[in-house]
Amino acid sequence: MPMTAIDELIKTLTLDQIEVNLFRGFTPPEERFRIFGGQVVAQALLAAYKTVEGRVCHSLQSYFIRPGDPSIPVLYQVEHSRDGKSFTTRRVIAIQKGEQIFNLACSFQTLEEGYDHQNAVPAAPSPEDVKDENERWRAVFKDQPEQLKRWVHDRPIEMRPVDPINLVNPTPAPAEHMVWLRATRDLGDDVIMNQALLAYASDFSLLGTALRPHGASWLSGVQTASLDHIIWFHRPTNFSKWHLYAQDSPSASGARGFNRGAMYRQDGVLVASMAQEGLMRMAH
Repeated sequence: MPMTAIDELIKTLTLDQIEVNLFRGFTPPEERFRIFGGQVVAQALLAAYKTVEGRVCHSLQSYFIRPGDPSIPVLYQVEHSRDGKSFTTRRVIAIQKGEQIFNLACSFQTLEEGYDHQNAVPAAPSPEDVKDENERWRAVFKDQPEQLKRWVHDRPIEMRPVDPINLVNPTPAPAEHMVWLRATRDLGDDVIMNQALLAYASDFSLLGTALRPHGASWLSGVQTASLDHIIWFHRPTNFSKWHLYAQDSPSASGARGFNRGAMYRQDGVLVASMAQEGLMRMAH
């Protein structure tokens, strides 16, 4: 029986341990000239988790330094920055060809009770009333069978954009974006893998938010790349359930776009927040 897309992704995120603090990750064969940033974030987070016991990640901050080569493995070297009474800090360096391509700092905490509040979830249509990504691509490439074959396929993360733009021929739109998304396999209460899949998915649409006001997209000739990526995990969640990813871009300047994201469960609970700056260089 062939593996599903989500099974392939979980296999990709499962690292080989080479030494005590050294792990190896792979990229599945695909039509990419560089490794998807969300994959490296998720793999680095899982490498850090392999050196931590009994604590849950509450934040990570990362930098993309060089494009990752999908044809060769990535080595993840974990440094033990601190093991305190309540918090544990790790630094993870991703290496290819003897050079850093990415680094990440993350903090883990022993679970505690405390004050609790959150912003209200923004109004949005239900996911059942929104078309999924494959329907979107069918509309965009309805007269281009080769492109249809490339873009319409089984996906590990189901995404339903509430207010999509035409990525091939974009027109200016507000610097706000909402997407319903979920993993296509139930991982139950596995906090670690649910966080990893959420981190993976959080890099899909965030950068494009800053392009919306300018009538541009990564398919319309703009050079784009994630420069950094930050996640704060507020509350545990089952990422196989629907989540609303509310994104906005307060600023773009200097060929960089700044983006923020908030991830809510369908019942309105805020589970994570994100921030990212990305390169968005005009086509010449």
